[in-house]
Amino acid sequence: MAEPHIAVPELPNIISVLSNIFYSCQFLKDLRFWESTVFSAVVIMVLSGAAFIASRRIAVVPGRGQAAIETFVGGFDGFIYGILGPRGRKFTPFIGTLFIYILTMNLLGMVPFMKSPTASWSVTLALALCVFIYLQYTALKELGFSGYLYHLLGRPKGILAFSVFIPLLMLFLHILSELIRPISLSLRLRSNIWGDEMLLAVLANFGIKAVPLLVFNMALGIVAAFVQAVVFCLLTTIYFALISEHE
Repeated sequence: MAEPHIAVPELPNIISVLSNIFYSCQFLKDLRFWESTVFSAVVIMVLSGAAFIASRRIAVVPGRGQAAIETFVGGFDGFIYGILGPRGRKFTPFIGTLFIYILTMNLLGMVPFMKSPTASWSVTLALALCVFIYLQYTALKELGFSGYLYHLLGRPKGILAFSVFIPLLMLFLHILSELIRPISLSLRLRSNIWGDEMLLAVLANFGIKAVPLLVFNMALGIVAAFVQAVVFCLLTTIYFALISEHE
């Protein structure tokens, strides 16, 4: 006997609403299947447009908007510098872009008839794989193949360098941890954002009497959106620190 299908509560978005109204339209059905990718693309276009407009208005004497952006960039650069040191500044554009992109996607679900793309594992896994690939590329570029292999072996010295079991054990553990990182990084972000959206959907079903609780949880969701973006980027920064040359 087949198990009954349990519907997961979900806030309506513009794509799901249109596909329910025009249920015979195949294009909307296909669009609903790819809705996380669509909303991700919307975020990319919005951020690209904002960056283009902001870059065209750069002044020697900054206004309030430019001063706010420069303060954020300087603070974020100092954050990366504090963990990775001077050589870490080359990672600031990558990690900073990740932070802005993830934060915007997290907050998009708070906008009526929108959806947080980071509530989908396909989106967060793609982000984590970008970090994983760039991390391996950086390790091979800075340490070389032999240096990276030495790092994976646990940098054995003394008598440990002549043993076989411990370096091979460290190699297995390091490779396993490298492969697990994208999964844990993506699931942590996806699960928290998905849980927040599901809670808001459940509260919305209670009607007008749940409005105070709904507003309170939306405020918590905004805080959680910021925290999860920070955690993702902080772990990414630490991963880069772990494969850097140990002075």
